Formats: sequence, C-alpha cells, structure tokens
Amino acid sequence: MTLIVTAKPLAVVAVVGVTALALAGCVAKADVAASDALTVTSTDTSCDVSTGTATSGTLTFQVANDSSQVSEFYLLADDGLRIVGEVENIAPGASRTLTVVAQPGEYFTLCKPGMVGEGVGRAGFTVSGEAVAATGDDAEQKQQAVDLYAAFVKDQVEQLVPAVDEFVAAYESGDDETARTQFPQVRAFYERIEPVAESLGDLDPRIDYREVDAVAEGLDWTGFHRIEKDLWVPEKDALNADGETPAWQDWAPSTDAERAAFGDQLIADVAELNDYVHSTDFQAALDAQGVAGISNGAIALLDEVATGKITGEEDWWSGTDLWDFAANVEGSKMAFSLVEDFAVATGDEGATLAQQIDEGYDALEESLATHGSLTDGFVAYGELTDADKRELTDLLNALAEPLSQLTSTVLQ
Repeated sequence: MTLIVTAKPLAVVAVVGVTALALAGCVAKADVAASDALTVTSTDTSCDVSTGTATSGTLTFQVANDSSQVSEFYLLADDGLRIVGEVENIAPGASRTLTVVAQPGEYFTLCKPGMVGEGVGRAGFTVSGEAVAATGDDAEQKQQAVDLYAAFVKDQVEQLVPAVDEFVAAYESGDDETARTQFPQVRAFYERIEPVAESLGDLDPRIDYREVDAVAEGLDWTGFHRIEKDLWVPEKDALNADGETPAWQDWAPSTDAERAAFGDQLIADVAELNDYVHSTDFQAALDAQGVAGISNGAIALLDEVATGKITGEEDWWSGTDLWDFAANVEGSKMAFSLVEDFAVATGDEGATLAQQIDEGYDALEESLATHGSLTDGFVAYGELTDADKRELTDLLNALAEPLSQLTSTVLQ
C-alpha cells in the first residue's frame, strides 16, 4: 500500500463548533472588569498570554501588537481546528480587544503576524468552571455565526498564500519532487473554502479547473491542475479524465518560461482571492446570505466530493483525490457546526436532523481514516478497491440526504 505522505504536518485548520462553544454575545454573561482582562503580547516570533487558565464565561483579551507587522490573535478549540474568537488588523504598536464567551474545556491561543501563514506562539489554554447557559437574541447569534465563518475563510486563505508561494517556487525551479509533496497539502486550504472562490466568476476556473472542463468551455487552462500535469507527466497512451481524449492531444510538458507563467498566474489569482476575503464586499455578501449561506456552503462542499473526488476525476494525474475529499468534508462539517444549534432550536425534528448529520459526518470520517489522514498522508486514489469506493459513496449519500434539508430547517 502506497501512502502519499506530507513533508510536515498541515497548519491549523480553523473550524467552529457552536454546539460546544457558545458564541460571543449569545449567552448569559457578566461584565468583565478591565483588571480581569487577559493581556496578550504579539511579536514577530511569539504570542505571550498573561495566563494559561481562566474561568468559564466572558473572557476579554487585550492584545498589544509589538511586532513589525499587522497582526491577528486567535482563540482555538481543543482540537486545534475550530475558531472560538479572533481579532484582526492590529497595527504595529496598536492594541485591540477580543471578548468571547468560553465554555469549560481545553483551548489554544495563537498570533499571526503579517496575517498570513500558520501563526506563531501556539499554546494551551484551559477554561474551568460551570457550563454557561445559552440566551440572547436569535439575530445576534446568527450574525455571530456569519462572522465566525468569515474568520474561518480568511484564516484558510491566509495560510493558502504562503503555501502557494512555496509550492510555486519549487515548481518553477524544477524541484518536482518537492512540488509533488506539497501539491495536496496546499490544495487542502483551498478545498475547505472552495464555494467562496466559485462565487467569484472566473476566479475558480483560473485556479482549479481540470483540463477537460477548461477545453469544454473554451477557457485558457491554468491553475493547480495545469501544474499537476507537469508534475505527473502522463504516459504517451494515457487518456484525460473524460476517458476519451488522449492526454497528449494539444498538450506538452511546460517549458521553463511556461512554468514561470503558470506559477506566477496562480500566485496572482490566490492573491486576488485573499484581497477579496479581506474586503468589505466579502463581509457584505456573507451578511446578505446569512446562515442560509453557511448552510448552503456545507451542502456545496459535499457536492464537490460527489461530483469529482469520489470518482477520482479531480486529481487525475496525481491520484491525490482523497486529500481533496477530506478537506471538502472538513470544510462542510465546519459550516454545519456553525448552524447546528439553529436546527436543534426548531424542535424535535430539527434535533433529529442534526443528530443524523452529526452521525453521517462521523461515519464518513471514520471510513476515510482507514485510508490515511491529512496529517500523515493518504493512499493514492488508484489503490482503493471497488468495495472501498462503494463504501465511501454509500456513506456520502447517507450524509447528503439529511444535509440537503439543513437550510430549510435553520431558516424556520
């Protein structure tokens, strides 16, 4: 069995679970005196928090940026995957305040100088005490969910930017072995938030179209999959993902100049995506869609798995489809976790639906785990048996059915 293995662990994935973690402003809470605030000092290499423990309820972090760059501060959940709260755009020499309501449990703190990459100074943070009862205005809770989804998307793109820079540098220099190792790692950041890019006209086609799709629509073929074919050069008699077109028809391995052009284009397109998710237009678009947009995003990401990854057609040359599969599922589950409580709040039917969706994610993730992980690598798609593919397909379909009812339920 061949494992496609990472060179290093993936950086933190920001996923939010509101079932276990109450959203700021949406629970019973007491005022916090200034003297009770936790202090955070962000530098270029560290993220120092005044204490690693606190009591459940409203927590206030006063974040001072002593770095040379604009910085961010995050409070992450116990799995290191979910964002509980974040404050961004802290200018050098400036201070900002983050207020969250934290339930008892284990967390992590993290700063991100430069607002790109995986951050610095990741440290454990323990909250003790009693669970905090949920109260508050429904509209306020839903806006908190939208804001945390925005934070998740920005965090993923901020990590995508330097990962793409490093990947492109290897590709353009001809270090194909390194680029092949990095390819599925870099794509994971994109795959978790793909519906956002898909909403931006031709940006997703430039970044992520397969050859057969670009040709069918008469578009220039660029992006990840154009580079992928250079890194995994097909045999002369191979066929494209449509099973009909010869792999070498109207294609040849890129010259050094063409590699530079394709690599630079990918960097520019990802930079455009980063600019967008940090713009007021992005926040306005999320606000307009509300929780329905988050719910529909969860559904759309599962559709991505069903239409490409489960068939092995997405990463046709590299065989790294299970990486994309897992990242799509992670992004979908994160979006669901943000609206799960709203489904439960509608009554017994909503609670039953949420339980079915939770169980569906668990079963699908358990099956995926038998083939590897995003941290340690997955088997190549071609090594899956027909029985493996049937099992994943059945579990995917079993999850898709209740998930398709989610949006109408949370809008009740």
